[in-house]
Amino acid sequence: MTRSGEIRENVSLGAMNSLGIEARARYFVSVSSIEALRRALEWASEASIEPLLLGGGSNLVFAGDYSGLVIRIAIARRCWEQVNGDEATLVLGAGENWHDSVLYAASAGYRGIENLALIPGTVGAAPVQNIGAYGTELQDTLVDIRALDRQTGNDVLLTNSLCHFSYRDSVFKHEPGRYVITEVRLRLSRTRPFSLDYRDLRDYFDGQDLSDLTPLDVASAVMAVRRRKLPDPEQLPNAGSFFKNPVVPLATWESLKEQHPEIAGYPGDDNAKVAAAWLIDQCGWKGYRNSRVGVHNRQALVLVNHSKGSGQDVLALANRIREDVEARFGIALEMEPGVIGSCP
Repeated sequence: MTRSGEIRENVSLGAMNSLGIEARARYFVSVSSIEALRRALEWASEASIEPLLLGGGSNLVFAGDYSGLVIRIAIARRCWEQVNGDEATLVLGAGENWHDSVLYAASAGYRGIENLALIPGTVGAAPVQNIGAYGTELQDTLVDIRALDRQTGNDVLLTNSLCHFSYRDSVFKHEPGRYVITEVRLRLSRTRPFSLDYRDLRDYFDGQDLSDLTPLDVASAVMAVRRRKLPDPEQLPNAGSFFKNPVVPLATWESLKEQHPEIAGYPGDDNAKVAAAWLIDQCGWKGYRNSRVGVHNRQALVLVNHSKGSGQDVLALANRIREDVEARFGIALEMEPGVIGSCP
């Protein structure tokens, strides 16, 4: 057993990213406390090497080995605060497993994050992407985040508004590397209305009496729907949705709708979110596979690593898909995972 804060050399990262890409870290350390985190960052600074913060590795692509220090965040904490009537605040350490935390809250009867079940990764990574699914986003329940500000060296408290959340976006993306998230606080409720507007969930509960529905029932429904459509990363390595749903002006949406009446999307007052999966499927990529990587046959948004492909293999496929979609629809797809190393 390696002690928290013990720096190791030449460590394989293949089991630490959900795409199963083999890459090696020149230096690696797992930290389970803020003190160990500070020591690791200080060591990297003194050695003049760049640290990489790693959670569950579910939202990144290693395009090659990492020549700096990989710091795996393993800070564990799970407790309730400010229990007041129907509401309570769930406090989670950044190293907690996100899905397990969702089930923990749902099992206690608290609502707010049940639609985010089965999203892979750790709690600390969730705010970076402002993870979302089935009409729910993390920002809907997040109270604040504790983080280490690497610019000042101070422990800081970032309220929801300071995180500047938007669709799959946050301040943590716009100031990469500045904040190291150590703790997340969520305000949940026993009486908050469930979000069941998405068709898959409506279909799942069709004909059922919803009056006694529990958050665990909803989480179970989400898990069943996701398992029908998405591969388990432990069985078929993948990073979940590889592309964001592009947001286009409403005029662009209406033009696309005129040209392609069957196009899938979610129009709003000023813009529309186009279903990236539909765009990719129309270009014939769904179910594609080469000797190492491919596109899942039930969900065109998911790129899979079926035969020990490299990060370069994954990125080359992603770029071909993006080129085809832009050529046909004039829409540039944006990748969700971060890339460590150089793109092809």
